[in-house]
Amino acid sequence: MYAVIRTGGKQYKVAKDDVIVVEKLEAEPGSAITIGDVLMVGGEAGVTVGSPLVAGAAVTAEVVSQGKGEKVIIFKKKRRQNYRRKRGHRQMHTVLKITGIAA
Repeated sequence: MYAVIRTGGKQYKVAKDDVIVVEKLEAEPGSAITIGDVLMVGGEAGVTVGSPLVAGAAVTAEVVSQGKGEKVIIFKKKRRQNYRRKRGHRQMHTVLKITGIAA
């Protein structure tokens, strides 16, 4: 059984025991969370597509860790104007382990 969920403005195809990296969620490591934005559920019985969400479906996950992603360098330059700016950014993320899919 698999599901397509929406969190942090992105969509993820997940199954039981998958480990995914999503945008930062406010939860402590080791705690369980429920994601109610389920867009599609599929399995051996067929596929159920929501409009936009599947009614009554939920995905439960365990928070593995909170962390920062890889550094992204933002470099701005205007040639012949002596203008250069260099900035760095590391996006916060949450690692989730999918524990169950309830259709």
